[in-house]
Amino acid sequence: MTSKIKIGSLSIAALSVIALFLFFDLGSNWGYVLPRRGWKVAAIVITGACIAFSTVLFQTITNNRILTPNIIGLDSMYMLTQTAIVYLFGSTSKLLIDNNLNFLLTLGLMMLFASLLYKVMFKRAGSNIYFLMLVGIILGTLLGSMTTFMQVLIDPNEFLVLQGKMFASYNNVKPELTMLCGLLSVLIALYYSRLAKYMDVLALGQAHAVNLGVPYDRVVRQLMVLIAALVSIATALVGPITFLGLLVANVAYQFMKTYRHALLLPASMLISIIALVGGQLIVERVFSFNTTVSVIINLVGGVYFLYLLLRENKS
Repeated sequence: MTSKIKIGSLSIAALSVIALFLFFDLGSNWGYVLPRRGWKVAAIVITGACIAFSTVLFQTITNNRILTPNIIGLDSMYMLTQTAIVYLFGSTSKLLIDNNLNFLLTLGLMMLFASLLYKVMFKRAGSNIYFLMLVGIILGTLLGSMTTFMQVLIDPNEFLVLQGKMFASYNNVKPELTMLCGLLSVLIALYYSRLAKYMDVLALGQAHAVNLGVPYDRVVRQLMVLIAALVSIATALVGPITFLGLLVANVAYQFMKTYRHALLLPASMLISIIALVGGQLIVERVFSFNTTVSVIINLVGGVYFLYLLLRENKS
C-alpha cells in the first residue's frame, strides 16, 4: 500500500467517523442538534491536530518516540492555574466561570512558562534539549506538588467544580473559543511551513543535521515555541489529555513506515481525529456521558505506553 493510499484511507476513515458522529440519531430537531455537534467536531479536530502535530515535532527533535511535550510541565501549569483561581478567588470567580477570560489567562500563563523556560535554558552555552527536558520534569513535579497542596486546602464543594477542569471534555464547547483556537492553529501552521524543510534532516540527529547545514539551535528554538503554543491551545481549550500524542504518533509511525514528515504529520493528525471522535462517540452512546473522552484515551494510551517501554527494554 503506497503512502498516498494510506493517507487517503485515513482521510476516508476520519470523514466517516465525523459523519457518523454528526448524523447518527439526529432526530427531528436537527436545526438545534446539528450545529452543536458541528462545533464539538470542530473543537475535536483542532485539539487532535494540535496534539498530534506537536508530539511528532517534539519526538523528532528529541529523537525519542516515547517522550511527549507534556514532559516539560505544561499540563502541570494548566492544573496549577485552575487550582490557584479556585483557591484564591473561589469557584464563582469570573476568572473560572468566564470561558473566554479563563482561556486567555491559561493560554497566556502556559506560553509565558514555556517561553521563560526556553529562554533561560537556551541562553546557557552548551545547553541542549535533554537538559531542557530535565528541568521541565523537575518544574512539572514542583507545580504538581503546589497544585496538590492547594487542592487539599480548598472546600470540597469547590473541589467538585475544579474537578471538571481536570479532565478533557467536549460537552460544553464554546463557538467563539473554537474559532479563536482554529485561527491560532492556522497561523502556527503557516509559520511552521518556513521550517518544514528541516524536519527530515533533524530526524537524523543533531550531529548529522549540523553537518548538513541546518542552523540547529535556531530551528529547534523556534520549533519548541511552536510546540508549546500548540499544546497550550489544545489544553486550554478542553483540558489535558496526557497519552493522546504518544498513542497517535506511534501508531502513525507504524502505519506509514516512513521518515518523511510531509506524510507523518497529516497521518498522525488524522489518526488523532479518528481516536478523539470515536472516543467521544463511545462516551455519548455507550457510557451516556458518565465518563470523559480523556479517561478512555488515557486508559488506552497508558497501556500502549507500557507496551512501548517493555518493547524498548527487550530490544
